[in-house]
Amino acid sequence: MKKFRKYSAENAPKAWLYLLPALVVVAVFNIYPLIRAFTMSFHSGTMNNQVFAGLKNYQFVLKDPKFHIALKNTAVYAFGVVPASLVISIVIALLIFDKVKFKNFFETIFFIPYLTSTIAVGIVFRYLFNRDYGFINYVIQFFGGQSINFLNDMKMSLPTLIIFGIWSGLAFNIIIILAGLRNINEEFYKVADMFGATKWEQFRRITVPQLIPTFTFLLTVNMISAFKVYSQVFALFGGTAGPAGSAQTAVYYIYDKFHVNQKFGPAMAATIILFVLILVITMIQNKLVEKVEDL
Repeated sequence: MKKFRKYSAENAPKAWLYLLPALVVVAVFNIYPLIRAFTMSFHSGTMNNQVFAGLKNYQFVLKDPKFHIALKNTAVYAFGVVPASLVISIVIALLIFDKVKFKNFFETIFFIPYLTSTIAVGIVFRYLFNRDYGFINYVIQFFGGQSINFLNDMKMSLPTLIIFGIWSGLAFNIIIILAGLRNINEEFYKVADMFGATKWEQFRRITVPQLIPTFTFLLTVNMISAFKVYSQVFALFGGTAGPAGSAQTAVYYIYDKFHVNQKFGPAMAATIILFVLILVITMIQNKLVEKVEDL
């Protein structure tokens, strides 16, 4: 009689055969580009004529004032968009879950922007933020205020981008939070009602603790996406990084160095620096979340 063996992938070669197509795609489109970027960051010259340059590309990028501005703008964007987007998403999700009829209809309405091209949405927002005929300035003027130059004022470019970023992140966050709310056992709330717990107490002691895994997932995904922001900048400012580069982000800096200036080595060095930065922030964030969960 054969001895029973606990299942593992090593004991099931067919599992690796079924996974092979997905593994090939991941290797070709994720792992190889990262390795290629790492090797190119130590070289200069053209794509077809690479010359080893050591750490010169990293020195150039770390001393470049434009890269410092790009990192600063990226950090301001990330730490402005992510918390605000999550808070607003929680409020909207709770309203849909508890107060609104025809929930499926409203969930579909809120999810549609997530399926829409960022470029298309950016064009719409360019009209909304326009100084002369934009709807937002029309409302401001209607209430007696002065029109704001959202798109062409250096001081307003980053706040405008943050507003756009918050709106862009709502759809995905709301759907995920609603899924988390549905997974909470209703018996918890029934018992809480029996003991006279208020709605706020139920939210604080039942809803929030049960949604911590959901919040952790959204916080991680949103933070990574925020540090990789590019398409929102491109769409909102018509293919530029805002007036005088005032809304330039880290990924836009990489794009500019690689495709516009043809400086492949510095662009890849900036890519690796950004990768390490995102990795460190994600690790710190996960550690902080673990401590919160242990409280």
